[in-house]
This record gives sequence, structure tokens and C-alpha cells, in this order.
Amino acid sequence: MLSKDKSKETAWQKAAENGHVILLEKLWDWAKELQLKPEELRNELLLSKDEFNKTAWQKAAGRGEVEILEKLWDCLKNCS
Repeated sequence: MLSKDKSKETAWQKAAENGHVILLEKLWDWAKELQLKPEELRNELLLSKDEFNKTAWQKAAGRGEVEILEKLWDCLKNCS
């Protein structure tokens, strides 16, 4: 779930960058099922950076993925 590939990207970042809302929702559900602590959810999913120091937020914004940004915002709000 939290592992990174050779470019230091998580599945979460790839889904955000490519506009896969349903995949983000599924990954979020799985993360919640794992009962990760709120700070782990924030740091390891929402704020994790790739090899170019970009977060899922920046990847989605760079591609104009408003729906993804809304989903990330919802996840962040529910992360406490």
C-alpha cells in the first residue's frame, strides 16, 4: 500500500496523476481498513513525495485534475 516504485512513486500518486478517482477511493478504503494512524495517512499517502519532490496534490494540479483534488481534499478532511 505504502511502498514506492523506482521513481519513489506510490500507487496513490500514480492514481492521482492519471485521474483515477475510483482507484483513489479504493486505496483510501484499504488504508482505512489497515487502521493506519492519521499522521501515517497524511504523511505516507497525502504528502508523500516522488523523486522529483512532487506530491499527489501537485501531480493532480499539474494535470488539471479538479475531481482528483476534490477527492484528496475529502480524504485529508477525514484523516483525523
